[in-house]
Amino acid sequence: MLPAFTYQTESGEPAPTQLAEVDDRLRADEALTRVRRGETLWYRGTFLNAKQLVAAMSRRLAKPPEAKTALAAFRQERRARQLEHEALSKLLVGLDRGYRLLLANAPDVRSACLHVWGEATNELTLTPLKSLLGMLGAEEWRKKGVSVPGLKGTLSPGFGVYTPTRAEYVELLARVPDVAGKTVFDVGTGTGVLSFLLLQRNASRASATDIEPRAVRSANENAARLKLTGRFTVEERPLFPDGRADLVVCNPPWIPEAPKNRFDRAVFDADNAFLLGFLRGLSEHLTPGGRGLLIISDLAEHLGLREPGWLEAQIADAGLAIASRTSAQPKHGKAKDRTDPLHAARSRETTTLYELTSRR
Repeated sequence: MLPAFTYQTESGEPAPTQLAEVDDRLRADEALTRVRRGETLWYRGTFLNAKQLVAAMSRRLAKPPEAKTALAAFRQERRARQLEHEALSKLLVGLDRGYRLLLANAPDVRSACLHVWGEATNELTLTPLKSLLGMLGAEEWRKKGVSVPGLKGTLSPGFGVYTPTRAEYVELLARVPDVAGKTVFDVGTGTGVLSFLLLQRNASRASATDIEPRAVRSANENAARLKLTGRFTVEERPLFPDGRADLVVCNPPWIPEAPKNRFDRAVFDADNAFLLGFLRGLSEHLTPGGRGLLIISDLAEHLGLREPGWLEAQIADAGLAIASRTSAQPKHGKAKDRTDPLHAARSRETTTLYELTSRR
């Protein structure tokens, strides 16, 4: 009989009702066979062997076949990632109430677990090893900090919060004129980076929102890190703060597909719900003469998920006018990686900052 435990997962799967204990004798081929037939494995061996097993299982997963269209490649790639998750998420490790990893020769993971999960509520916590490894990597970045072009100081992104590694987004915002003294709303703030860039350009204050509680905490931590807490607030809520602002900035999820886990919500926006909510509510949250600053990639068009001209039509339908637009080519590594199944689409991707005004 299983002891009482807390099951920590990023994808909302129910806790397992049965576990098979395994150790360093388990090989990758056998592990894949067992998880594919529905078993959940609790690894009780050494940490290094556990890491090597996850990597070996991943290498054995089938790669998507070559696709004839960008959309087919996108669908196949998402399906492959889902199958990878389903397989690797069934290899679990345990932690005690003090978040000591119950593997031989394991590193200290307590700080990462406390930051993501808070204090343990049971004597035993079970979690997929792959998730825990991601948390450990994120904890290192959180402590070290991430540099962002144009930002004075570094950001601490935290696990599960979108990291602003794509420089074109922030570089476009850095070109926006007439920022000094303006009030700012930042819709879907993530780490808070867009607010902080504008505040460092002498915007007067920024009010931010995000639906992800980890993002809210990350933004608050970053405001303190950058000594901007007196001019920055953030709430856990959808879309806009109450009231109006001179500048309303938003870098929404840019792929109109349903997210499969909480990480996906920074990139995937089912039925364009977030984007349309922003456009349709923007006018009533702008001060007279205020501007909306929408920063968005056109990758969805190159994948065949949105028709060219769709966004401009939605902007007009929302009672908005495009005062100006500025675009930048991608600089991230995947845009240059010819082995990426989506290279054809990514290499043509453009990120655009739309300056929007109300026609109402």
